[in-house]
Amino acid sequence: MRKPSNVTKIKTDGTVRILVSCVVFATALAVLVPGCEEALQTGARQPKAGSIESLVPKANQIILQALADVNPQVRSNAIEVIASTKQIKLMPKVQKLLQDQAVPVKFLAILAVGDLKYSLAKDEIIGLLKDENENIRIAAAYSMYRLGQKEYLNIFRNAIASDDQTVRANAAFLLGKSGDKGALQFLWWAMRHKNSDDKVVFNATESIAMLGDEQILERAWAMLIKVYADERVMGVRTMGALGTEQAKNALITMLDDSVPEVRLAAAEQLGKLGDSTGEEVVQEVFKTNLIPGIDPQGQERIKVLTALAISEIGTDKLTGHLPKLLEDESKFVRIAAAKAIFQCAKNK
Repeated sequence: MRKPSNVTKIKTDGTVRILVSCVVFATALAVLVPGCEEALQTGARQPKAGSIESLVPKANQIILQALADVNPQVRSNAIEVIASTKQIKLMPKVQKLLQDQAVPVKFLAILAVGDLKYSLAKDEIIGLLKDENENIRIAAAYSMYRLGQKEYLNIFRNAIASDDQTVRANAAFLLGKSGDKGALQFLWWAMRHKNSDDKVVFNATESIAMLGDEQILERAWAMLIKVYADERVMGVRTMGALGTEQAKNALITMLDDSVPEVRLAAAEQLGKLGDSTGEEVVQEVFKTNLIPGIDPQGQERIKVLTALAISEIGTDKLTGHLPKLLEDESKFVRIAAAKAIFQCAKNK
């Protein structure tokens, strides 16, 4: 298992393949959003109709429903949204997934506890330090580290040398998230090691960028000119993680890439860096017939990436498209749109 990602390896026609399912699920059940009942009783000001804030209850419904979905990838995506947008009020639901049967779901639930410093689940995390699956053990060590127990860093740092490529890739990912610059030597080793597979190399590369080592810039540039679009997307993410002025300039050049998924990924990363230059790339999805001429799976990919880009750019021109995306037939598109609602509401 690796960190659930929007991108997977390699399609020979050069198009990007996004890890989303085409399964459609029933209309979300009505869910009372925490705080809404209290607001009605106290006469608190209600959000203006059509505003981002007015869409938050619908976004909550979507994420709550996704957390209980039968598809583990749906549950995983919902957890990532909660963690990345800091929806602490939804963490009791995530805590229940610490015992999920799917390792990727369990892995991400553990990380969410650490990233949001949700100490109410600390005892469960301590128990997971002895889990039979090493991926779960290193996730628990990371969570304990984020909860202030710095001695647990060595557990997932040492896992970078595992012969198991999945464990090695996850360790590389966690070291980047840890913020510990002392991990750089281990990440460079993993990236260059002849036995490291593609997922290890990519996670190590992105983590080196996350830790601010500008020596990774040359490798990131090389990724941007690869033949396969999915490799260019990986380069885009690495440049976004690095976040220097040179990296930002490189991302701007990728707004002209021939593949729409690459352009949207670049727009998203620029948005994370506070640059709205990619706004027109996102608008292009709605202005042109970009989607109708593409197969259903391709349409889903593009709409997911569009919603993710909107979440980071957040201009009024773009957020006006979110109500439609919230009603999309694809649960993955709806989850991505819910993330954009949470993110944009938080930034208002």
